[in-house]
Amino acid sequence: MKSLDVYSIGEMVIDFIPGKEKDSYVRNAGGAPANVAIAIARNELQAGFCGKVGDDDFGHFLINKLKTNQVEVLCEKLTKDAVTTMAFVSLSEDGERSFTFARKPGADMLLEEKNIRQRDIERSKIIHAGSCSLSKDPVAGATRRALKMAYEMDKIVSFDVNYRDLMWEGDQQAAVKSIMEIMSFVDMLKISEEELEMVGGEEQLDELMDKNKITLIVKTMGKEGAVGYFKNQKIYANAKPVKAVDATGAGDAFWGGFLSSLLWQGVVKKDDINKEKIEKALLCGNVSGRICVQKKGAIDSLPTKQEIENYLEDMKHE
Repeated sequence: MKSLDVYSIGEMVIDFIPGKEKDSYVRNAGGAPANVAIAIARNELQAGFCGKVGDDDFGHFLINKLKTNQVEVLCEKLTKDAVTTMAFVSLSEDGERSFTFARKPGADMLLEEKNIRQRDIERSKIIHAGSCSLSKDPVAGATRRALKMAYEMDKIVSFDVNYRDLMWEGDQQAAVKSIMEIMSFVDMLKISEEELEMVGGEEQLDELMDKNKITLIVKTMGKEGAVGYFKNQKIYANAKPVKAVDATGAGDAFWGGFLSSLLWQGVVKKDDINKEKIEKALLCGNVSGRICVQKKGAIDSLPTKQEIENYLEDMKHE
């Protein structure tokens, strides 16, 4: 059984963005954990994915995309009780995005504890989770169990906070509580400025870092580009992303590039992480996100390792 560089777990989501015609929507393939796994694979690393996928056209499409990108599928797939969540994206004139979510009964069953296998965590270097409704069991319990298991094995643990973690059914207080509980198992947290405010802002950020020893918190795709925190030092990436209008997947491309860069630099355990490696990883992630935006987002726009390297080489001559 081959080793995995990144083992990504989580739920599925479809993004609907406004189309050219009034009141029309274009469906973009989403699903942050799957996108991250594909981004890792396109960076010529070994990736695995776990998360239930619905037996519908989107589920079949996603499984096919995972397999054609050489991602090892570790989930119970194409199940009747898995219902894909839909995110409707509203865009302001300056490109700012807001979301409303729709789902059907059973959507919380997309990830179950029986899907999380200890041997898959053992053979992985980085465990990543995202797009999980942490205030709702059983998916919250499955996510917590996986990250706790990885933490106890001294694996590098990555987590991507999502709006849906904080907004589903208006139960924000319970969702924030669940996020605070899970943070004790997390080394690297991806969170946007808006999501950070929803969990308490900069003061909460400091408390999380001090109390739970989080190695790195990154705010992505904001007006200043990516910002990282490492041992209370603020780190900026040099390349700012272009304005995203319909670039579903840009944040996932960023995180896939970021994690890939750490692995390229030889980060396989927590002690390997330092400020210089984070700076390089932030730059790589920002470039990856920028390429995805320029290519109009979604799964097929997640960049390859060669595209990232070409872009970084071009930057040297600017």
